[in-house]
Amino acid sequence: MSTIAAIATGAGAGGIGVVRLSGEDAAAVAGVVFHRGRRGGPIDLNQIASHRLLYGRIVDPATGTVIDEALLGWMARPHTYTREDTVELSCHGGPVSLRETLRVVLAAGARHAEPGEFTLRAFLNGRLDLTQAEAVLAVVGAKTGEGLRLAVADLAGDLARRLAPARDALVGLLAYLDAAADFPDDEIPTSDVAAELATAERALAEVIAGSHAGLLYREGVQIALVGRPNVGKSSLLNAMLRTDRAIVTPIAGTTRDVIAETINLDGIPATLLDTAGIGETEDPIERLGVERSQRALTTAAAAVLVLDGTSLPVDADLAVARRLAERAGPVVIAINKRDLPTRARQEALLDLLPGAPVTAVSATTGAGISDLERSLADLLRADTVAAQVQPALITARQHAALDRALVQIQEAETARQTGYPQDLLATGVRAALHAVGEVTGEAVDEAVLTEIFSRFCIGK
Repeated sequence: MSTIAAIATGAGAGGIGVVRLSGEDAAAVAGVVFHRGRRGGPIDLNQIASHRLLYGRIVDPATGTVIDEALLGWMARPHTYTREDTVELSCHGGPVSLRETLRVVLAAGARHAEPGEFTLRAFLNGRLDLTQAEAVLAVVGAKTGEGLRLAVADLAGDLARRLAPARDALVGLLAYLDAAADFPDDEIPTSDVAAELATAERALAEVIAGSHAGLLYREGVQIALVGRPNVGKSSLLNAMLRTDRAIVTPIAGTTRDVIAETINLDGIPATLLDTAGIGETEDPIERLGVERSQRALTTAAAAVLVLDGTSLPVDADLAVARRLAERAGPVVIAINKRDLPTRARQEALLDLLPGAPVTAVSATTGAGISDLERSLADLLRADTVAAQVQPALITARQHAALDRALVQIQEAETARQTGYPQDLLATGVRAALHAVGEVTGEAVDEAVLTEIFSRFCIGK
C-alpha cells in the first residue's frame, strides 16, 4: 500500500498538532523532512529502535528552511495502530505550522489520506474487526462519560463478544445442514437445530433490545420545558445548566423563541429546549414563539411541565397539561418556587397526567434540581432498566443488518416447526450469518466500507 499522511489533530490553534504517516515508506519520508536535534541532518529511522521519541526540526528539503521544532514518534510494524510502519510528527499546534509540515511530507512521497483511511487500514490489516473500527467513531463523537465508556468497551471488542454466541451457533448449524444435504447417506453427527436457532435469536435480540439505550447515549434526546408564561421555565433552564443562559425578568413573555442548550443528564446527552410560554396572546411575535414552542413539544422525546407552586392552577396550566396528556413520551412535573412560603395545591393538574413524577424545585436556590434530573434520566431509561438490558451502541447500519439476521432466524424456526426440508432451512441460516458478518466485517463489500469510513475525520 502507498504511504499516507494527514493532520491527525483538530482544526484551530492548540498546544501541539500531529501529522501522522502510515505505510511502507513512512520511515523514509519522515527521515527526509525531520532533522534530529538542533543541528543534525536527515535520519534513517530504520536504524533506530522502534517506539522511540526523537527531538528535532521539520525542514523543507527543497529550500532548507526550518518549518518548526518537533518531536518524532517512530513505531515499526506490526505493533502500530494500522499494523504498518507509522510516524507521528508532533509540532506546535498552529494551523500554518501543521499545513507546512504536511506539505513537505506530501512532497517527500506520501499521499494525502482519505477520511478514515488509517482506521480502514487497521481493519484491512486485521488490527480491528469492523465493530471495533466503527467504535472508533463512537469514541471520537462521545458526548458524555457514559457514552465514552460504552464506546471504549466496543473498541475493546465488547460488541463482537456479544454477537459471538449467535455467530458460533449459526456457523455450527450451517455446517451441519450443509453436510446433511451433501452426504445424506453418511452418518452425520446430529445437531439440535431448535436449540442453535434459539441461541442465535436470543443473542441478537439482546443486542437489538439494548440499542434503544445505546441511542440515548450516542445521539442524546431533546427535552422541552413547557408551561404558561412566567412560571419560571427560563430560570429552571439556567438552574439545570448551572449558568445564566436565558434572560429572566418578572415580565411575562420574556422568552419569545426556543432556546436550546445541552447538558449531561446522568450520562445521557440531553438538549433542553426553553420554550415561550404557551397561552393566548395578541402579540404577533409572541404568537410565533408559541407556535415554535408547540412544534418543539411535538418533536421532543420528553417534557417537563413547569408549574408555579405559589398560585392555583389557571386555565392556561390546564391547557398545557391536556396537550401533554395527548402526546407520546414521558413527562415530569416540576413545581417551581418551593423556596417561597405559599404552596398551592395542584391536584387538578396532576389528575390530567397520572403517573408523571412530581418534583418540587426552586430555580432560584437550586433545591430539587438534582431530583428533577434523576427523574428525567430514570424515565428515559425506563425500558432498559425494566428489562435489565445492557446498552448497545450500534449504528443504524448495524441495526438494520441485525434486524435482517433476526428475521431470517425466526423464519427458519417457523420453517423447522412446519417440517420444511433442511436445505431450505440452510438458506435462511446462511442469510442470517451473512447479515451478522456485515456487522463484524466478515461479509462486507467495498461500497459499504467506503460509506462507513467516509464518516470519519481525515487523520483518523
